[in-house]
Amino acid sequence: MSKLIQALLTGIFITFILDFFIFLGIKQNYIDFYEIDVYYNILFVDNQNIFIFILSSIILGLFVSYVNNKKIVLIILSFFSIISLSTLLSSVGYSIGSNFIMKKNQTLKNKNHIFIGDIYYDGRKSITFYDYELQKIIILEKKDLIK
Repeated sequence: MSKLIQALLTGIFITFILDFFIFLGIKQNYIDFYEIDVYYNILFVDNQNIFIFILSSIILGLFVSYVNNKKIVLIILSFFSIISLSTLLSSVGYSIGSNFIMKKNQTLKNKNHIFIGDIYYDGRKSITFYDYELQKIIILEKKDLIK
């Protein structure tokens, strides 16, 4: 039983490190590019899919703990590390951030105006929005929007 718990904790640790670098690349190359005011921790927590995190933690933990061929384990973990670290490259981090976070061609309404454009980031209290008509980035408060 203790080896199973060790496998799970190892998987959580490895997955956390891989996720850290993925979200760091998104923060540096997408969020900071558009000067969106959001802290890393909020970005990480709000956009983390708990089911994918748990599933990858279990798979990686069992893989690392129960596969006897350490060369294969090292190769697979190196591959995942390279993929996760690749988000630190500006083009890769921006591309993943825009595919993961940006929502194109959205229509938002408040009492006075209809906004048509791209949602760059949907935060807890506000939305960073690129308005096609104004041709600039605006911040919309969620409490003011009509659903």
